[in-house]
Amino acid sequence: MKKIYIFTLLAIISLLGYSQVTITPNPFEVDESITITLDINSSSSNCNGFNNPSKVYIHSGVGDTTDPWTHVVGNWGIDDGIGEMTNQGGGIWTITFVPETYYGLSASEAANVVRMGMVFRNADGSEELKANGCQDFFFDVGTFQMSLSSPSSETTILNSGESLSISATNIGGPATYTLSANGSVINTANFVSNYSYTDMNITENKSYELTATLNGTTITRTFSVLVDPGSNFGIMAADYEDGINYIDDNTALLVLYATGKDFVYLAGSFNNYQPDASYAMKKDPTRNNKFWIELTGLTPGQIETYQYWVVDKTPVANSPVLVKTADPYSTLVLSPFDDPYIPTTSYPNMPTYPVGQEREVTVLQTGQTPYNWQVTDFQKPKKEDLIIYKLLVRDFDADRNYQDVIDKIDYFKSLNINAIELMPVMEFEGNESWGYNTSFHMALDKFYGTEDKLRELIDVCHQNGIAVILDLALNHAFGRNPMVRMWMDDPDGDGWGGPSSENPYFNVTATHTYSVGNDFDHSNPRTKDYTKRVIKHWVEEFHIDGFRWDLTKGFTQNCTSGNETCTNGYQQDRVDVLREYVDYSWSLDPYHYAIFEHLGSENEEKEWANYRYSEGKGVMMWGKMTDPYNELTMGQNGNKNINGIGHKSRSSFDGPRVLGYPESHDEERLMYKNLQFGNTSNSSHNVQDLNTALSRMSALAAVSVMVPGPKMIWHFGELGMNNSIFTCNNGTVNTPDDATPGDCKLDTKPQPQWGNNWITDAVRSQIYDDWSRLHKLKIEEPVFEGEYTISSGDFTPRIDIFDTSIPTSELRNVIILANFDVNTQFVNTNFPAGVTTTWYDLMDPTGNTTVSNSTTTITIPAGQFRILGNQPSSVLSVDDQNFSVFSIYPNPTQSLFRINSNVSNIEIYDLTGKKVKSYKGDFTKNDTFDISTLNTGTYIVKVEDNNNKTKTTKLVKL
Repeated sequence: MKKIYIFTLLAIISLLGYSQVTITPNPFEVDESITITLDINSSSSNCNGFNNPSKVYIHSGVGDTTDPWTHVVGNWGIDDGIGEMTNQGGGIWTITFVPETYYGLSASEAANVVRMGMVFRNADGSEELKANGCQDFFFDVGTFQMSLSSPSSETTILNSGESLSISATNIGGPATYTLSANGSVINTANFVSNYSYTDMNITENKSYELTATLNGTTITRTFSVLVDPGSNFGIMAADYEDGINYIDDNTALLVLYATGKDFVYLAGSFNNYQPDASYAMKKDPTRNNKFWIELTGLTPGQIETYQYWVVDKTPVANSPVLVKTADPYSTLVLSPFDDPYIPTTSYPNMPTYPVGQEREVTVLQTGQTPYNWQVTDFQKPKKEDLIIYKLLVRDFDADRNYQDVIDKIDYFKSLNINAIELMPVMEFEGNESWGYNTSFHMALDKFYGTEDKLRELIDVCHQNGIAVILDLALNHAFGRNPMVRMWMDDPDGDGWGGPSSENPYFNVTATHTYSVGNDFDHSNPRTKDYTKRVIKHWVEEFHIDGFRWDLTKGFTQNCTSGNETCTNGYQQDRVDVLREYVDYSWSLDPYHYAIFEHLGSENEEKEWANYRYSEGKGVMMWGKMTDPYNELTMGQNGNKNINGIGHKSRSSFDGPRVLGYPESHDEERLMYKNLQFGNTSNSSHNVQDLNTALSRMSALAAVSVMVPGPKMIWHFGELGMNNSIFTCNNGTVNTPDDATPGDCKLDTKPQPQWGNNWITDAVRSQIYDDWSRLHKLKIEEPVFEGEYTISSGDFTPRIDIFDTSIPTSELRNVIILANFDVNTQFVNTNFPAGVTTTWYDLMDPTGNTTVSNSTTTITIPAGQFRILGNQPSSVLSVDDQNFSVFSIYPNPTQSLFRINSNVSNIEIYDLTGKKVKSYKGDFTKNDTFDISTLNTGTYIVKVEDNNNKTKTTKLVKL
């Protein structure tokens, strides 16, 4: 017998058809040839519609009514002929096909097809046509079809003792009908095409199933009744928190804030998602009418799942009567949309999503074994010393999980960073995301791993002196968020929507110009309570050391979505509420890091940067410096003023509270732009050549991260990552400026850094090594917490760093000089008088590389730098090199080499004696020499040492 199960209530739309779309014949079987006709003239859709398209494509699918898009044909936005319709003239477009063949269905797949969905687009997808209410077009498949005309909604709300009328019709001939309630048959009718029955005196919640059977085919409709439990007040014994309150290993008390709602049922695995009156939640009038219920008799350690069924019998226009939702304060949710695609290697033994339910459910588990923290007294690095390594777990390594990051702890230690910042790991919509589309702020997204695996990552970082900072997106939430859905505007009735006018947490329209998702109203006490609970959860349950607050410009109620001047201006409410939040963070952890991505005006940023600074607190403000630094690395003539990297660029800041960075997740990769737009005027130093561009990235770190104050780097900048931020899943690049609509900014990125073993590549590993040594100097030498001056704007920026409280017998003065020109430069030393007679190259751990105070200029090759101190530093270890013997390394090499001593006038000859390359000037052992353009073979390298003696050695080019 063929069984067709339809688990959602469907109207009779497909039998009546649409004015825009018709199917001939209708009804039809899956193996029949059909013609779909679209009349764009009669479109009343408010979803874009068409404007005289040259081509029209149908994007369509078939399946059951749970998912009519199970088998899809069409490639959105691509003009490839797949789904292209025929222009019949006069705005009429048609396409003819046999569904079974068109969708490539097997016999078993075809037998289960009962529904077809479709939308229409122009060639590039920039114009779209849907049905009224922005719904997809849907049609039933099959000549035997049954339509439920009553009840008119999937769930009917009744008072106790009322009745429910049930009626249905079918086409295809007289059928046999069976009606069941809560699993028991309550009525049957044989050989009818019109069915009706009234279930009388209903006093309990019921789940109904109506089946119609004809010639061995069965169609099923499901619907339900919820009985209003009436007055159901109760005082909670204590002031419990919203969400799950674990009382003991057998008891949990659940609390839900649902202002304006009439009643709430708790449905879960403990009642088979068929709650009776005992699961009607009590309302506590003494605690803002919060709903609550106590669960007893739970089994310790056993996974339970649940939803709240929230009812408003008289909702505002376009809002639903019933919303089924997970707990807003969930710490773990199961999703029917995302979980099936999460690898078991990332999240082993994932709890099973309950059969027959829809949307997220909350996980509840008493008697959990707490994580055994190895570090309980972690000492955070000083803010002045912070070098933050920002990463996206998804794009860090091939498995895209926390274990990947744990496995690379030695990589982080060797790089000498002291903090890791994770882009959002809270439950977000979809699996492969940046995470800023958060839906549950206290629940961990399972795509990256388990809660304890994240705790292990944090614990391992703490064991190695590395702090962990989380990106926190509390400006907004997306549509799956329970607090959006409980008070939502849902005109098309699909269970999704934006905030309604009754929503106590969200603005109907964003009150700033940078909105994404649904905009939180942070003036509302409920939103403030929620935000503080989120803070508390991550600080106390995961030992998080700090937050980077995303899009803090959105935390105002004073502006409109179209007024950018207002959004970027000083807003006192924004100042106050964000102070309140960091105060709360510091009440939990006095040394908690607070970072604001504000990128705003100094007069407002100073309110946070200086806030409680005298107590050792204060907020770090994001200091984006991508553009001027990229002009330097490209060797181009744009704005190269890098003074903003340091805290003194904000004159009103009391201390080092600018978190400066030259590269971030949200900007194009510096190396990509070097290769696309770098200076090509010098063929010997062509910045669009990969190795040449890479060789300039060490100097970038020298003039950015070494400036006093906290700094951030973006993952794999230390290896010269040159893939565009707009790299697509398939490896191509699609930017917003390209002809193809959309871009690939959020796409999952390839992993060349590990797949191609970049750490063993001579050129890339040199960047890593240089950055590592610079980081170590920055963190361990006290002078880098001192004062500084920056001279910039041209290709040779200079940074002077000093701390006059340090004795002259120690490192108290540092001068950083760099050359971002494409030609060698003779840079004016302009040494400060009276500091020292000899300056030491701090990148030389032997202390042998020196410059006399009387030297007026030093030679710096293109793309290189010098970092000089009044005293040598003992921070860096001496490499196991024999410095008494002249040698070059690596040798053999594919691309570049270094020399283990200071030399000048390097010349390279092939074995015939022909000079093939030369470098003029004075060089240190830290300089690199690019030979990637030379042919494979053996060469002779000739140099002059400090005593003007000529030395030679062989070099093998691979």
